[in-house]
Amino acid sequence: MEVSDSLLCLYNSRLEKRGDSYVIEVPEREVARGDVEQGGVYRVAILSRPEDGEADTTDSTGRTSHHDDYPEPPVSMGDVREVTIEGTGKQGDGIAKVERGYVVIVPGAREGDEVTIEISKITDNFAIGEVVNGDTP
Repeated sequence: MEVSDSLLCLYNSRLEKRGDSYVIEVPEREVARGDVEQGGVYRVAILSRPEDGEADTTDSTGRTSHHDDYPEPPVSMGDVREVTIEGTGKQGDGIAKVERGYVVIVPGAREGDEVTIEISKITDNFAIGEVVNGDTP
């Protein structure tokens, strides 16, 4: 299955009936991360849940997806990536996005820079990438 780079979040939720509508709840952590916001309008994809005993899936990076777990960041320590800086964060650092819209902060990079980075820190919400080659001042 192809996953769009514009994917903002991925989680499991129950479909519940409320009055004449059905509701899928968004976990608070997704709003707290800032990827989605209350009152926003989003496109939602609904995937079938695997049957009991069905194997977990392996994604294109070779990571196993346990269907009840939150997905792991799409980068690993030491990964080397070519990225384009899409914007500048509040602290003045460059911001790039990789698979699933996962944010990589690149100190010293500016919007429009095309750089090769090495991942030096990973959190659930973002990673830090150090420039190893590229067009930065």
